[in-house]
Amino acid sequence: MYFTDRGIEELEQRRGDEEVTLGWLAEKLRVFVDANPDYEEAVERFATFLARDDEDIDE
Repeated sequence: MYFTDRGIEELEQRRGDEEVTLGWLAEKLRVFVDANPDYEEAVERFATFLARDDEDIDE
């Protein structure tokens, strides 16, 4: 089990029944990067992954 799996599991357990908009998620990602600038590249890659979910993103 990867360390991130625990965070994902916690997210699913705590908020798995909630519905959110992509606008809400984008704002949460901005707030996270503002508070944790060292993770900017990872968050950028994750956001791009989500945005292009149906495309080939091997680039």
